[in-house]
Amino acid sequence: MHIRTLTRGLAAALVVTFPLAGGQALAAPAEPAGAAARVVTYDASGAAEFRSAVDRGAAIWNESVDAVELRPVAAGQRANVRVLADNGWPRALPTSLGNGTVYIGRQAVNQGYNTVRISSHELGHILGLPDRKPGPCSSLMSGSSAGTACTNPYPDAAERAEVEGNFGGVLTAKPAPVPRGAVIVD
Repeated sequence: MHIRTLTRGLAAALVVTFPLAGGQALAAPAEPAGAAARVVTYDASGAAEFRSAVDRGAAIWNESVDAVELRPVAAGQRANVRVLADNGWPRALPTSLGNGTVYIGRQAVNQGYNTVRISSHELGHILGLPDRKPGPCSSLMSGSSAGTACTNPYPDAAERAEVEGNFGGVLTAKPAPVPRGAVIVD
């Protein structure tokens, strides 16, 4: 996130400086047509006892990637992502890249899975990542196949690069979109 903020600040400074120096002002580059939203808002008000885990999962993604930022929704606004607690297994229902519903299921928590890892993993689905099972604990998207002892909530380098690419970065090609109504059960 720091690079994007620094770049935007530099672009703004150049826009102000060039006219003062007698040169032609340059506008900051526009977002490409059809680009995915760079800010994804989430509503964790229905996440019950998992709200802090959801906030931490979002913060982990914000620390890990620059192309997208997860923010709590402002009062009175509609969120891109609803996060709910229920008694089932954790799952994500993406409707499009950066949009959908996440369920933090108590069944996995009761079996001993880490709540922050669950939150970060399910938000990964909203950011366009599929499950990668079986997989090692170092892969966030390995989900439950890494076992209850795995508490790693951080995406690995490949997962970070894929999300950067999904949201307009140049690191990877954009994957096929998630079909509307698809349910990803972990």
